[in-house]
Amino acid sequence: MLNIQDADSLAVANEALLEGQEPVAKSLSVWELLTSGGLAGNIIMIILALLLFVAIYLYIERTMALKEASKIDKGFMNQIRDHITHRRFDSAKLLCQHTNTPVSRLVEKGISRIGKPLEDINTAIENAGKLEIYNLEKNVSILATISGAGPMIGFLGTVVGMILVFFEIEKGGGQIQIDLLAGGIYTAMTTTVVGLIVGVFAYIGYNHLVVKTDKIVNQMEATAVEFLDLLNDPV
Repeated sequence: MLNIQDADSLAVANEALLEGQEPVAKSLSVWELLTSGGLAGNIIMIILALLLFVAIYLYIERTMALKEASKIDKGFMNQIRDHITHRRFDSAKLLCQHTNTPVSRLVEKGISRIGKPLEDINTAIENAGKLEIYNLEKNVSILATISGAGPMIGFLGTVVGMILVFFEIEKGGGQIQIDLLAGGIYTAMTTTVVGLIVGVFAYIGYNHLVVKTDKIVNQMEATAVEFLDLLNDPV
């Protein structure tokens, strides 16, 4: 039979043993964090992942296309001026075709209308410019859509997660058990974070592409004005 002294000694020994044990650190990987939201959370995560992939692809593709479109030789218009002044229209067209940029295609359209009234040439350049602008802005609006849809889908995951939380509370008779609520909480938190990340990336990418497109459009307008002035007074 244990006396009080033996019980105290045993308690001290147990305490020393417990103090000697190191607490086990529980870690959570990013993949586990993203896939811990249950079926509803995983479905929303897949949708957000697809949106992010589309946004990255469109941003890279449009960036490369705009980079190519903005390339133009600084002496391009000087060569065009020289060809037109000496009435070498075919040479001017070949130069435009070789350059193959939105600016050169506008100039080529104007050269092909030389001999007609200046107003007709201006109209032809404007119509060609609209087509070039459309090509420059192609699919950029999808990025704007993703920038708005991403956070909204993430917030949808938040709502779904909170519904799951309250469902578990109701099913448990009002007793809150953290382990049962974990799935709903994960769904609510992780989908919101991922949705915001997708939205922020798409929003920044969209505005960056808009700025680059505006620069090319301004370059096209300046070149069109210079070309029309050249036709009006080629000398």
